[in-house]
Amino acid sequence: MSRSLVKRVAPYLAGRIRENHRLLNFSSASALKEASSSSSSSQSESSSIDVVHLSDNCIRRMKELQSSEPEKKLLRLGVETGGCSGFQYVFELDNRTNPDDRVFEKNGVKLVVDNVSYDFVKGATVDYVEELIRAAFVVAENPAAVGGCSCKSSFMVKQ
Repeated sequence: MSRSLVKRVAPYLAGRIRENHRLLNFSSASALKEASSSSSSSQSESSSIDVVHLSDNCIRRMKELQSSEPEKKLLRLGVETGGCSGFQYVFELDNRTNPDDRVFEKNGVKLVVDNVSYDFVKGATVDYVEELIRAAFVVAENPAAVGGCSCKSSFMVKQ
């Protein structure tokens, strides 16, 4: 019975994987085009739709984490294929930036987003939530997303 289930589900999953790769490749190409047309990566972001915002809870939690570390950490936000909705957010604490990163700073806390992931999170708000079942950094609002799962760790992209 499990083999027949695999045969029925495999084409669907293969289609989803192809679609996710297509979307990532499209976003990657547009991110590279935007980076090459930009005169400076350190240029100040004037429009709020181009900025990735940090909530007060996110800033508070990052300052708590930084106070317990000898070296000041950065919050890194990335987007990967996967999750129950097609794409998922990945948060990491990092101590360095890469040449293709975009850095957003508020009250001494830095959020780092790589150029490919940036197209997926432009105008988004990063928050820190403490719930009964978990405490985590989440993307609370994302104008590029049309839906996602209830845990706010995965999303679908507007087309």
